[in-house]
Amino acid sequence: MQILNLLKSLRNSEQNRLHRGFAIRWVSRSALLLGALLLASGGAARDRGADGTFERRSSPHFDLYQDVDIDDVGGLYGSRRFEQQVLDTLERAYDALDRFLGLRPSRKIQVVVYDPAIFERQFSGLFRFSAAGFYAGEISVRGATKVHVGLVRVLHHELVHAALDAAAPSAFFPGWLNEGLAEWFEARALGKRHLYGRELELLSHAQRTGELYPLSYLSGRSFARLGPDSARLAYLQSYAMVEFLVRRYGERSLRDFCRDLVHRRDLDRALRRAYRADLAELEARFVAELS
Repeated sequence: MQILNLLKSLRNSEQNRLHRGFAIRWVSRSALLLGALLLASGGAARDRGADGTFERRSSPHFDLYQDVDIDDVGGLYGSRRFEQQVLDTLERAYDALDRFLGLRPSRKIQVVVYDPAIFERQFSGLFRFSAAGFYAGEISVRGATKVHVGLVRVLHHELVHAALDAAAPSAFFPGWLNEGLAEWFEARALGKRHLYGRELELLSHAQRTGELYPLSYLSGRSFARLGPDSARLAYLQSYAMVEFLVRRYGERSLRDFCRDLVHRRDLDRALRRAYRADLAELEARFVAELS
């Protein structure tokens, strides 16, 4: 199908700049029951790192565990500096989370940064696709020896899932919203405000050929059932839906919507209060823009 060729073209052209900006980075907490069970036995998992030991360091809102392949402790490229940079990134993301989405988790969030080989060996069986991180009670990411833009993006993305869980632990958020907020937040926090031309081209083509997903189809707990190319489109469409809401109604409306949603846990009510429309109306306006 032409849509698959466009997806592959988008993936290849954006890969270096976005560090897999629309690759699958997570599986929702509810869909990853197996992952949650693995993480529940965290002591066993954390005995098999790059050097056998996870280092722990804390900041006001995060407990960080890391075991990436850094030989030196001190110095410009030592593990302590790496840990501090990760925590600084998370704390800045925490402040941005409140500013953009009105979310401010009251409990500390655990973040585990794995050596890439360990992450792949331990978690690759949980996914049908390559994953750079996920949230299942704690944020788990495939690490690096430096805090590069790819790692920053994943930390921002997964923080949204953790914050929603902390704010409303028993609530159900549809997949398109959960992922759309995470995708939008990671992009917005790093300075990206709008869709790029290739992204718009892909979405418009999907709309013209009838391959755009109805939001009802993307309202399950996760996109784990989708293959890599289908999931990539689902993530992009979810991001685009949230970007549409911000572009048409402003960032303040999105923040008000998120606050009302986690407080009342009623999606229809929160949409009507923030946007004076229900989901069907908003979806129709979004799709019309792609024509």
